[in-house]
Amino acid sequence: MTTLVVEDWQSVAFTTGEADRARAEAGVRSAYRAAGLAVPERFVWVPSPAAGTVAAALIGGRDEAAQTLREAGLAEVTATIGELLGDAGAGRSVRDEVRTRPWEMARAAAYAELGPQEWARAWARTAARSWDAVSGLVTRVRRGIAELGDEGDEKAQALLRGATLDAVLGQHDAPWLWLFDALGRLEELEGLAEVARTAGWWWPYERMVVLCERPVELYRDEPGRLHRGDGPALSFPDGFALHAWRGMPIPADFIQTLAGLTADRIQREDNAELRRVMLEHYGYDRYLADVGAKPLHRDETGVLWRIDLLDDEPVVMVEVVNSTPEPDGSYRTYYLRVPPDTRTARAGVAWTFGLTEDEYRPEKQT
Repeated sequence: MTTLVVEDWQSVAFTTGEADRARAEAGVRSAYRAAGLAVPERFVWVPSPAAGTVAAALIGGRDEAAQTLREAGLAEVTATIGELLGDAGAGRSVRDEVRTRPWEMARAAAYAELGPQEWARAWARTAARSWDAVSGLVTRVRRGIAELGDEGDEKAQALLRGATLDAVLGQHDAPWLWLFDALGRLEELEGLAEVARTAGWWWPYERMVVLCERPVELYRDEPGRLHRGDGPALSFPDGFALHAWRGMPIPADFIQTLAGLTADRIQREDNAELRRVMLEHYGYDRYLADVGAKPLHRDETGVLWRIDLLDDEPVVMVEVVNSTPEPDGSYRTYYLRVPPDTRTARAGVAWTFGLTEDEYRPEKQT
């Protein structure tokens, strides 16, 4: 039996640094030929998916789109991308031929060959391991692009959001490519795979292709969420960036405003997402002490606490003491976030292990 050598598609999805333009363009040509299309006449490189989205919007309806984007406060980037595209027409979008149809054919053939159970197992071994992190990142990028214009400009937001949906996701197609690679079906999609290895998002048209650079910076926490406290969690060469704290969007300068944070300021914050970031930054234990919180329940497993928040679900946590001593002999205390309807400390601790309260009866806690 031949053993397939599968590359590290998880790394591909989160690669930063300059695109390999020559390889990416070769991959595009291969994908066009596989789709039975003439290779594109022009390759237009842009520094970010935001710039690529503006390009796609202009290609889709140049004069009207340009007016909409200018009115939304995006006159400078609209002019820059317009000059880059030039006057030559791009033709219609060929995304369906280049990506959608071959992708669906490969998926359908693999599913028919494996059957539902083996397909599910193959997905679990490959794509599922990075799917949530990658799809979450794509969602955040799309949201960030839609919010580029003036706040409340729904027409511009809809235009930008729609243009993001026309993109081939390049490196962010990695979870599916991982699955096809493991199943020995990547040869059918080799052109798409080559672009994914070497570039970011791209928009294919009959005579022109718009390709994006990859990020210059990407910071994530252990669960894979965008996270950084001293700068953008994701940034591109043209300055398009996303700021996040444990996956939650935050303003660019938000962390710097937390100096001198108090429990009273946390309580007065209207934005629920920012309030959660404040709580994490401030420390749950410190907040509980400052507001004089009373425990909901206490038993041999720990202490259950509840923080009621304005216009948001309560934060319910179980306080536990690590049974393994630190090198200095002390025992570290942890606060574990549990579902808001948790009623006992034991139920909270059990939930963190994926068990019910009745099932959680450890002989020794570690």
